[in-house]
Amino acid sequence: MAVAAPALADLREVCQPQAKLASRNGEHWAGRLYMRDVSLRVTRQLVRTSVSPNTLTWLMVVCGVGAGAALVVPGPVGAVLAAVLFQGFLLFDCVDGEVARWKRQFSTAGVYVDRLGAYLADAALMIGAGVRAARGGSELWVSVGLAAALGVVLLKASTDLVDVARARSGMAPADEESTQPRSQGMATARRLASVLKIHRVTNGIEASLVLLAAAVADVAVGSTDPTQATVAGIAVITWGMVVAHLASILSSSRLR
Repeated sequence: MAVAAPALADLREVCQPQAKLASRNGEHWAGRLYMRDVSLRVTRQLVRTSVSPNTLTWLMVVCGVGAGAALVVPGPVGAVLAAVLFQGFLLFDCVDGEVARWKRQFSTAGVYVDRLGAYLADAALMIGAGVRAARGGSELWVSVGLAAALGVVLLKASTDLVDVARARSGMAPADEESTQPRSQGMATARRLASVLKIHRVTNGIEASLVLLAAAVADVAVGSTDPTQATVAGIAVITWGMVVAHLASILSSSRLR
């Protein structure tokens, strides 16, 4: 006998706790804007099956890495495929946790693979972007993509290493209050960055859309100059964010 699908209201109460959705660092804006509505309907069907949360997390990883590989495909087709795959990455990133909460199937391995997937997906996209840019010019663009990939990995690692440092020092996980810079100058810079939103281009979801726009511009101008400029811009912004993020961490109370 088929298992009846739970009511969406019941699913939302269990699978999408407001504390997580309201967290500044706990939920991507695209999740709040549209993906959580989509994911809940997918979760409603998946909880009726034997699929495990960890399987969904691995599917997330495949989508993310696949997005980077898709950028190797020439023309707008590769960029469209990369953007679609990154939407799949976001969907599975939402669904795996929702299924885990409903089925109460939590695992440390799942958390680990989820974080590993975030590293691999964003890095793969930057590498793919570098290879794409190199099609119309020097192979040095591959190095620019690799540099951007290293930068996004360092950005994520610097955040995760706060939790590692606190855990090894016997401290509780950092709360959002502790992330506030202690210096007025750093606080002002952080507010400015929040208004401009320029840091978002270091995230694979936004970067895939920006690269799609660049691919369309490539067709319009008849060269890969727009993609090359985009990859260079992402690399510069990423490394600027690396320095700013490290300064933000060291000027906050997260390590105290």
